[in-house]
Amino acid sequence: MRHSFRAEQWLPYPVDIVFDFFANPENLPRLMPSWQKARIEQATLVPAPPRPGGEPISTATPSNASSAAGAGTRMKLSFRPFPFSPIRISWMAEISEFRWNDHFCDVQLSGPFAFWRHCHNIKSETRTDEEKLPVCGTLLIDSVEYEMHFGLAGDLAGRVFANSQLASTFAYRQRRTRELMAQLSQT
Repeated sequence: MRHSFRAEQWLPYPVDIVFDFFANPENLPRLMPSWQKARIEQATLVPAPPRPGGEPISTATPSNASSAAGAGTRMKLSFRPFPFSPIRISWMAEISEFRWNDHFCDVQLSGPFAFWRHCHNIKSETRTDEEKLPVCGTLLIDSVEYEMHFGLAGDLAGRVFANSQLASTFAYRQRRTRELMAQLSQT
């Protein structure tokens, strides 16, 4: 049975900067807990298409933003499933959709799930700060559809364990995103 998970995060940065950060696969291990010792084992990068209308990269965009992974990019990632684990889990994923400053989706080709599809949707959103002043920023919406292995037993594990694990993982990821984006904005 398919399950779904959704997380939202608002960031006080322009859409192009947030999109460029997430579209760069080198940032993925940096968004995972350090105890997982995540690393990219292999990558076959398909360059992202040209930006619409020849839109230049923002001057505030990190210099590695041109490393955006376009549709067809495949990556093999490995990580520890729990702290101090002597084993590593491999995960092969492919970028299945890519649209500049709007969204990109990745699907699992092989790994810990029977099915996995993760879409990163990004849109401009203005919010007010503590002083009730408008702040232009970006709303990042992570939508995950997944299915566990092992039929009914996997479905039960998905209901009991996987959703709470995803909530914990995305909470960590959101904290790290805030930290890393703040560091990038200072460079």
